[in-house]
Amino acid sequence: MFEVEPVEKKRSQDRPAAVDKRFRAFDPHQALLLPPSLDDWLPQDHLARFVADLVDEVLDLGPVLADYTEKRGYPPYDPRLMLRLLIYGYTTGVRSSRAIERKCADDVAFRYLAADQAPDFRSISRFRRRHLDALAGLFTQSLHLAQRLGMVKMGRVALDGTKLEASASKHKAMSYGRLVEKEERIEAEIAQLEAMAQALLADAEATDTAEDQRFGADGKDTDLPAELGRREKRLARLQAARAQIEAEAADKAREHAEEKERRRQERAGADDGQAVTDAGEAAAAKSRPKPKAQANFTDPDSRIMKNSDGAFIQAYNAQAVVDAEHQVITAADVTTNASDALNYTTMLDQCAANTGAHPKQALVDAGYCSETNLEAAKERQLTCGTDTFMATGRLAHDEQVPPAPRGRIPASATLKERMARKLRTKPGKAAYSRRKAIVEPVFGQIMTCQNGRQLLLRGEDGARAEWRLLAACHNLRKIFRHTGTTALASAIA
Repeated sequence: MFEVEPVEKKRSQDRPAAVDKRFRAFDPHQALLLPPSLDDWLPQDHLARFVADLVDEVLDLGPVLADYTEKRGYPPYDPRLMLRLLIYGYTTGVRSSRAIERKCADDVAFRYLAADQAPDFRSISRFRRRHLDALAGLFTQSLHLAQRLGMVKMGRVALDGTKLEASASKHKAMSYGRLVEKEERIEAEIAQLEAMAQALLADAEATDTAEDQRFGADGKDTDLPAELGRREKRLARLQAARAQIEAEAADKAREHAEEKERRRQERAGADDGQAVTDAGEAAAAKSRPKPKAQANFTDPDSRIMKNSDGAFIQAYNAQAVVDAEHQVITAADVTTNASDALNYTTMLDQCAANTGAHPKQALVDAGYCSETNLEAAKERQLTCGTDTFMATGRLAHDEQVPPAPRGRIPASATLKERMARKLRTKPGKAAYSRRKAIVEPVFGQIMTCQNGRQLLLRGEDGARAEWRLLAACHNLRKIFRHTGTTALASAIA
């Protein structure tokens, strides 16, 4: 419509080279004469090559393959492909199924592992959920592989716990006292709505004309039934949460009463199992939850716990036993109790079961110190030969461990006093000083390198399986650093 004078094309404003320099040829639009090979795009010592060799030649895929029993249907992705992606993703901190899907298009290593295929995030998520137990079993396989490579000595191990954020918000939790109040209020609202609905139904035939004028000839008064449905769903969720808190309180009361009855019988020299059971049932029947006891609606198994920063988070308590030789995890578990004290015996037993040997020394911090654990440590040293160094208290900042008193140990000294005296000796100081250097870096590597600070799966079983998968990938990373890519096959031959 309007005449516009032509504008000359602007020349490049790049400054010319100082000399007549010749550069390498660069043509972004150059077509490839031959198909490219993904194998040429990765260095020979890349972690992705290690993961590919591990899945194809070393790991036992029987538990995964045994789950495919139906011949009909559209062929699924090869389990080797999915395991490659999950192991490499969990090792490098790419754990989300959507993030893995994006990496299969953007990242050379993921494209190499997937053979240039691109599973969608739903397939990856379903595979992880379907084979959750088999993926958790990779932990023991990684541990046995490390043992075959001589990376686990079981001379000295360290036990510790860390809080992992659950896939739930603490703001979706409700205390028991508020649950009862909310439940009573909703029950009253439901009763009021039901009365209104009954009144409307009783009047329905006499008020058809009025309703047609109000809602239209083809309209229906569906507001009340819909509101009733919403309130009834909320009431069901509140009742389930209340039942969970009451059941937990009953279990705690039962365990406490049974343990108290057993100790009474030991002092009296009696052994009556029925009396122990009766005492537990009576305590469970009388138990009442604390008003501040909470349940979470998103992940009912998770609990509010205090982390190392002093903040309260919705979390699980992840436990690990680490061997001192190469920081290989020998036992891994998840509990819903914030206290570490309940895990001393179970974790060391799991460590011995996984490796087939008891450690010579076990280093544990003050969170595990209790009269029961001190007695168990004494018994373990007599039966298994494991010498436990357990801190009996926390030191203030820059506080030094006082020297051990000279002379014989008093016969009246308690187990706690004997353990505190043991840690003050030169051998005790030297041994316990290694605890932080053994286990704390492992947690740091999992949190940072593997992005394992927050769990993606919900429920205690899902949290335990994911923590063990993270532990397995940590062990595999240690094996890769120890053996490299080319030395793996020859090392296990």
